[in-house]
Amino acid sequence: MSRREFIKTTSLGLLGVSLLSLHKPQLKFFSKDQLMGKGNPVLFGDGYQLRKKAHEAFVAMKNEAITHGFKIKVVSSYRNYAHQNRIWERKYQSFLKEGLSPDQTIEKIIEYSTIPGTSRHHWGTDIDIVDGNAPQPKHLLLEEHFEGNGPFCPFKEWLDEHAERYDFHLVYTNTKDRKGFKYEPWHYSYAPLSKPMLQEYRTLNIKEELQNIKLLGSENFSDNFIRKYISQNILDINRYLL
Repeated sequence: MSRREFIKTTSLGLLGVSLLSLHKPQLKFFSKDQLMGKGNPVLFGDGYQLRKKAHEAFVAMKNEAITHGFKIKVVSSYRNYAHQNRIWERKYQSFLKEGLSPDQTIEKIIEYSTIPGTSRHHWGTDIDIVDGNAPQPKHLLLEEHFEGNGPFCPFKEWLDEHAERYDFHLVYTNTKDRKGFKYEPWHYSYAPLSKPMLQEYRTLNIKEELQNIKLLGSENFSDNFIRKYISQNILDINRYLL
Protein backbone atom coordinates (compact mmCIF):
# COMPACT_ATOMS: atom_id res chain seq x y z
CA MET A 1 0.00 0.00 0.00
CA SER A 2 1.36 3.43 -0.94
CA ARG A 3 1.79 6.18 1.66
CA ARG A 4 -1.05 8.16 0.05
CA GLU A 5 -3.39 5.15 0.13
CA PHE A 6 -2.42 4.46 3.76
CA ILE A 7 -3.18 8.04 4.79
CA LYS A 8 -6.53 8.00 2.96
CA THR A 9 -7.54 4.64 4.44
CA THR A 10 -6.47 5.66 7.94
CA SER A 11 -8.26 8.99 7.70
CA LEU A 12 -11.51 7.40 6.53
CA GLY A 13 -11.26 4.86 9.31
CA LEU A 14 -10.86 7.57 11.93
CA LEU A 15 -13.75 9.51 10.43
CA GLY A 16 -15.86 6.37 10.60
CA VAL A 17 -14.99 5.84 14.25
CA SER A 18 -16.09 9.42 15.00
CA LEU A 19 -19.58 8.62 13.73
CA LEU A 20 -19.73 5.64 16.08
CA SER A 21 -18.56 7.72 19.01
CA LEU A 22 -20.19 7.05 22.37
CA HIS A 23 -19.73 10.68 23.41
CA LYS A 24 -22.58 13.17 23.19
CA PRO A 25 -22.61 15.14 19.93
CA GLN A 26 -20.84 18.49 19.97
CA LEU A 27 -23.28 20.43 17.81
CA LYS A 28 -22.78 24.17 17.37
CA PHE A 29 -24.88 25.34 14.46
CA PHE A 30 -27.30 22.54 13.52
CA SER A 31 -29.53 20.37 15.66
CA LYS A 32 -29.47 16.59 15.51
CA ASP A 33 -32.99 16.64 14.08
CA GLN A 34 -31.93 19.00 11.27
CA LEU A 35 -28.96 16.80 10.40
CA MET A 36 -31.14 13.69 10.27
CA GLY A 37 -34.03 15.22 8.33
CA LYS A 38 -36.40 15.34 11.30
CA GLY A 39 -36.22 19.09 11.91
CA ASN A 40 -38.17 21.92 10.34
CA PRO A 41 -35.66 24.10 8.45
CA VAL A 42 -36.69 27.30 6.69
CA LEU A 43 -36.52 26.47 2.99
CA PHE A 44 -36.86 28.44 -0.24
CA GLY A 45 -37.62 27.66 -3.86
CA ASP A 46 -40.33 27.24 -6.45
CA GLY A 47 -40.80 23.53 -7.10
CA TYR A 48 -37.76 22.68 -4.99
CA GLN A 49 -36.56 23.38 -1.45
CA LEU A 50 -33.15 24.69 -0.38
CA ARG A 51 -31.74 26.63 2.53
CA LYS A 52 -31.54 30.38 1.94
CA LYS A 53 -27.89 30.73 0.91
CA ALA A 54 -28.02 27.61 -1.25
CA HIS A 55 -31.20 28.89 -2.87
CA GLU A 56 -29.63 32.27 -3.65
CA ALA A 57 -26.58 30.65 -5.21
CA PHE A 58 -28.75 28.27 -7.19
CA VAL A 59 -30.89 31.08 -8.60
CA ALA A 60 -27.74 32.90 -9.73
CA MET A 61 -26.43 29.74 -11.41
CA LYS A 62 -29.80 29.06 -12.97
CA ASN A 63 -29.96 32.58 -14.42
CA GLU A 64 -26.54 32.24 -16.03
CA ALA A 65 -27.47 28.82 -17.41
CA ILE A 66 -30.44 30.41 -19.19
CA THR A 67 -28.09 32.71 -21.11
CA HIS A 68 -26.32 29.61 -22.43
CA GLY A 69 -29.52 27.88 -23.50
CA PHE A 70 -29.98 25.61 -20.47
CA LYS A 71 -33.02 25.50 -18.19
CA ILE A 72 -31.99 23.91 -14.91
CA LYS A 73 -34.72 21.54 -13.75
CA VAL A 74 -34.55 20.28 -10.17
CA VAL A 75 -35.55 16.63 -9.93
CA SER A 76 -34.90 16.34 -6.20
CA SER A 77 -33.84 18.70 -3.41
CA TYR A 78 -34.75 18.61 0.29
CA ARG A 79 -36.21 15.31 1.47
CA ASN A 80 -37.20 14.85 5.09
CA TYR A 81 -36.73 11.72 7.16
CA ALA A 82 -40.32 10.57 6.64
CA HIS A 83 -39.94 10.73 2.85
CA GLN A 84 -36.69 8.76 2.88
CA ASN A 85 -38.17 6.29 5.36
CA ARG A 86 -41.11 5.53 3.06
CA ILE A 87 -38.66 4.64 0.28
CA TRP A 88 -36.63 2.50 2.70
CA GLU A 89 -39.60 0.58 4.12
CA ARG A 90 -41.10 -0.11 0.69
CA LYS A 91 -37.83 -1.53 -0.61
CA TYR A 92 -37.05 -3.40 2.61
CA GLN A 93 -40.37 -5.22 2.68
CA SER A 94 -40.23 -5.90 -1.07
CA PHE A 95 -36.78 -7.52 -0.97
CA LEU A 96 -37.70 -9.61 2.07
CA LYS A 97 -40.72 -10.95 0.18
CA GLU A 98 -38.40 -11.90 -2.69
CA GLY A 99 -36.52 -14.17 -0.29
CA LEU A 100 -33.51 -12.03 0.58
CA SER A 101 -32.20 -12.13 4.14
CA PRO A 102 -32.25 -8.90 6.20
CA ASP A 103 -28.50 -8.40 5.60
CA GLN A 104 -28.88 -9.03 1.86
CA THR A 105 -31.86 -6.68 1.78
CA ILE A 106 -29.91 -3.85 3.39
CA GLU A 107 -26.97 -4.31 1.04
CA LYS A 108 -29.34 -4.33 -1.95
CA ILE A 109 -31.07 -1.13 -0.91
CA ILE A 110 -27.89 0.87 -0.34
CA GLU A 111 -26.67 0.22 -3.85
CA TYR A 112 -28.82 3.18 -4.86
CA SER A 113 -30.65 4.53 -1.79
CA THR A 114 -29.42 6.07 1.44
CA ILE A 115 -30.47 4.89 4.86
CA PRO A 116 -33.05 7.31 6.34
CA GLY A 117 -31.33 9.75 8.64
CA THR A 118 -28.10 9.59 6.61
CA SER A 119 -29.11 11.30 3.36
CA ARG A 120 -27.45 14.54 2.22
CA HIS A 121 -30.87 15.50 0.87
CA HIS A 122 -31.98 15.94 4.50
CA TRP A 123 -29.88 19.11 4.71
CA GLY A 124 -31.45 21.43 2.14
CA THR A 125 -28.07 21.85 0.46
CA ASP A 126 -28.14 19.19 -2.26
CA ILE A 127 -29.93 19.00 -5.60
CA ASP A 128 -30.39 16.52 -8.42
CA ILE A 129 -30.61 18.50 -11.67
CA VAL A 130 -31.10 18.04 -15.42
CA ASP A 131 -31.58 20.34 -18.40
CA GLY A 132 -35.28 21.06 -18.81
CA ASN A 133 -34.72 22.27 -22.38
CA ALA A 134 -33.34 18.92 -23.55
CA PRO A 135 -35.46 15.90 -24.57
CA GLN A 136 -36.71 14.26 -21.37
CA PRO A 137 -36.11 10.49 -21.27
CA LYS A 138 -38.46 8.32 -19.21
CA HIS A 139 -35.89 7.78 -16.48
CA LEU A 140 -34.07 11.09 -16.03
CA LEU A 141 -31.32 10.17 -13.59
CA LEU A 142 -29.25 7.66 -15.52
CA GLU A 143 -25.53 8.11 -16.15
CA GLU A 144 -25.94 7.39 -19.87
CA HIS A 145 -28.03 10.54 -20.32
CA PHE A 146 -25.10 12.72 -19.19
CA GLU A 147 -22.38 11.11 -21.32
CA GLY A 148 -21.55 10.78 -25.02
CA ASN A 149 -24.63 11.61 -27.08
CA GLY A 150 -26.97 11.70 -24.09
CA PRO A 151 -29.54 14.53 -23.95
CA PHE A 152 -27.92 16.08 -20.88
CA CYS A 153 -24.30 15.82 -22.03
CA PRO A 154 -23.98 19.50 -23.15
CA PHE A 155 -25.55 20.56 -19.84
CA LYS A 156 -23.07 18.41 -17.87
CA GLU A 157 -20.18 19.98 -19.78
CA TRP A 158 -21.51 23.42 -18.86
CA LEU A 159 -21.80 22.40 -15.20
CA ASP A 160 -18.25 21.07 -15.21
CA GLU A 161 -17.09 24.55 -16.22
CA HIS A 162 -19.41 26.79 -14.24
CA ALA A 163 -21.05 25.07 -11.22
CA GLU A 164 -18.13 25.47 -8.84
CA ARG A 165 -18.14 29.25 -9.34
CA TYR A 166 -21.48 29.15 -7.55
CA ASP A 167 -20.11 26.78 -4.88
CA PHE A 168 -22.02 23.77 -6.19
CA HIS A 169 -19.86 20.65 -6.35
CA LEU A 170 -20.51 17.16 -7.69
CA VAL A 171 -20.86 14.76 -4.74
CA TYR A 172 -20.49 11.22 -6.10
CA THR A 173 -17.74 11.58 -8.67
CA ASN A 174 -16.43 9.06 -11.19
CA THR A 175 -13.03 9.05 -9.49
CA LYS A 176 -11.26 5.74 -9.96
CA ASP A 177 -11.59 3.35 -7.00
CA ARG A 178 -14.17 5.52 -5.21
CA LYS A 179 -16.54 3.29 -3.23
CA GLY A 180 -20.05 3.68 -1.86
CA PHE A 181 -22.80 5.16 -3.99
CA LYS A 182 -22.23 5.00 -7.70
CA TYR A 183 -21.33 7.94 -9.92
CA GLU A 184 -24.15 10.51 -10.03
CA PRO A 185 -23.44 13.24 -12.62
CA TRP A 186 -26.68 14.99 -11.60
CA HIS A 187 -26.10 15.39 -7.84
CA TYR A 188 -24.60 18.69 -6.66
CA SER A 189 -24.05 20.11 -3.19
CA TYR A 190 -23.74 23.70 -1.97
CA ALA A 191 -20.39 23.43 -0.20
CA PRO A 192 -20.48 26.49 2.14
CA LEU A 193 -23.37 24.85 4.02
CA SER A 194 -22.98 21.13 3.40
CA LYS A 195 -19.35 21.01 4.55
CA PRO A 196 -20.03 22.31 8.07
CA MET A 197 -23.17 20.18 8.24
CA LEU A 198 -21.13 17.07 7.43
CA GLN A 199 -18.56 18.03 10.07
CA GLU A 200 -21.28 18.17 12.73
CA TYR A 201 -23.00 15.07 11.37
CA ARG A 202 -19.77 13.17 11.94
CA THR A 203 -20.15 13.61 15.69
CA LEU A 204 -23.41 11.62 15.81
CA ASN A 205 -23.56 7.97 16.83
CA ILE A 206 -25.50 6.91 13.74
CA LYS A 207 -26.11 3.30 14.75
CA GLU A 208 -27.51 4.33 18.13
CA GLU A 209 -29.66 7.09 16.64
CA LEU A 210 -31.21 4.82 14.00
CA GLN A 211 -31.91 2.05 16.49
CA ASN A 212 -33.42 4.51 18.97
CA ILE A 213 -35.95 5.65 16.37
CA LYS A 214 -36.58 1.99 15.46
CA LEU A 215 -35.73 2.23 11.78
CA LEU A 216 -37.02 -0.92 10.08
CA GLY A 217 -34.17 -3.44 9.96
CA SER A 218 -31.78 -1.35 12.09
CA GLU A 219 -31.41 -4.21 14.58
CA ASN A 220 -29.31 -5.85 11.86
CA PHE A 221 -26.83 -2.96 11.71
CA SER A 222 -23.56 -4.28 13.12
CA ASP A 223 -20.71 -1.96 14.11
CA ASN A 224 -18.71 -3.26 11.14
CA PHE A 225 -21.58 -2.56 8.73
CA ILE A 226 -21.99 1.00 10.04
CA ARG A 227 -18.24 1.67 9.82
CA LYS A 228 -18.21 0.47 6.23
CA TYR A 229 -21.32 2.45 5.34
CA ILE A 230 -19.87 5.61 6.86
CA SER A 231 -16.45 5.29 5.25
CA GLN A 232 -17.78 4.35 1.81
CA ASN A 233 -21.28 5.76 1.38
CA ILE A 234 -21.07 8.90 3.50
CA LEU A 235 -17.40 9.87 3.34
CA ASP A 236 -16.02 8.48 0.06
CA ILE A 237 -17.23 11.49 -1.89
CA ASN A 238 -15.73 14.47 -3.69
CA ARG A 239 -12.72 15.32 -1.49
CA TYR A 240 -13.58 19.02 -1.64
CA LEU A 241 -16.82 18.39 0.24
CA LEU A 242 -15.15 16.78 3.28
